[in-house]
Amino acid sequence: MQWDIFCRVIDNFGDIGVCWRLAVNLAQRGQQVRLWVDDASALTWMVRDDVPGVQVLPWRTPFDARGIIPGDVLVEAFGCEIDPEFIAAYAGKIRARRQNCLWINLEYLSAEPFARRCHGLPSPVMSGPGRGLVKHFFYPGFTAGTGGLLREPDLLARQASFDRATWLAQHGVAWQGERLVSLFCYEPRALPTLLAQLACGPQRTRLLVTPGRASAAVQHFIHDKNGSKPLRNKREQLLISYLPTLSQVDYDHLLWACELNFVRGEDSLVRALWAGKPLVWQIYPQTEKAHHVKLDAWLDWLDAPASLRLTHARWNDTSRFGDQESVALFDEEALAQWQLTISRARDRLLGQDDLGTQLIEFVGRLSDFS
Repeated sequence: MQWDIFCRVIDNFGDIGVCWRLAVNLAQRGQQVRLWVDDASALTWMVRDDVPGVQVLPWRTPFDARGIIPGDVLVEAFGCEIDPEFIAAYAGKIRARRQNCLWINLEYLSAEPFARRCHGLPSPVMSGPGRGLVKHFFYPGFTAGTGGLLREPDLLARQASFDRATWLAQHGVAWQGERLVSLFCYEPRALPTLLAQLACGPQRTRLLVTPGRASAAVQHFIHDKNGSKPLRNKREQLLISYLPTLSQVDYDHLLWACELNFVRGEDSLVRALWAGKPLVWQIYPQTEKAHHVKLDAWLDWLDAPASLRLTHARWNDTSRFGDQESVALFDEEALAQWQLTISRARDRLLGQDDLGTQLIEFVGRLSDFS
């Protein structure tokens, strides 16, 4: 089938990252995909090579389809609305050919109960050029009854053949066997606590910091001009490597290389789960603290131990600790328990069909329905 995926970039990494992975995933399964995006700049470093079957097109205002005929499947990613001109052309096409409407509203990832309850539900279009057509909600999720998570068919094989030492050397990381921790974050209030803990900890650690907001936040603390909170690192227990921008493939490699991963947003959470290493998730903040409920639902699904819940509460500032910056973000002994928790969760996910497989099957059922 020919798919048209529409994406408006709000988070420069998250929205386009998920949509690109989805486009590639579908193409790997023999589909033809056009990805319409209003800001494709992140793809210049996020993508290694062109992918057969995937075409990236600019989504401009006013809309210009350049005479392109709409495909068989429309996908609105994360609540974006497709332009009425394209909807009108799609409606005219499927009615003329007597095809069923294959219009998917791809929602955000959540472990909350509504994801399973609403997954697959129809949403009749009551007005505009698409009047009389029906959209269907598609909810990614962590449990059976949802749309699952994006996973490439060759993921496990690539992980099994990954050479950590070689990859680190290729990226200029002078690794000498110290513990590796990745950091991809916004500006968590607990960041100084994490740095101080690693600098004073019993195990030598190299922090691999992603570019952008994470690097800026770390450098802001370390080079604080006021010197009010100097980082005590005389024994050099904490080594810091600032990474360049990484493609999606190399970001996976980073997660595989580390013993602990601090991740942010939706796409990196899923990739960290597939990495199968202990992780701490900084959820995207929402108004009225709606993200707190979302985070708790995920921790419940994860069956997270108390130590992992406490760390997430501190990292996401969901509970008040006052000035207790000496309170550790994690206990060294807790990492083994975290590893067991993540490994069990990953095994559960591997037992479910991935999102690409489920989406193609779902569209196939809608296409056959009469």
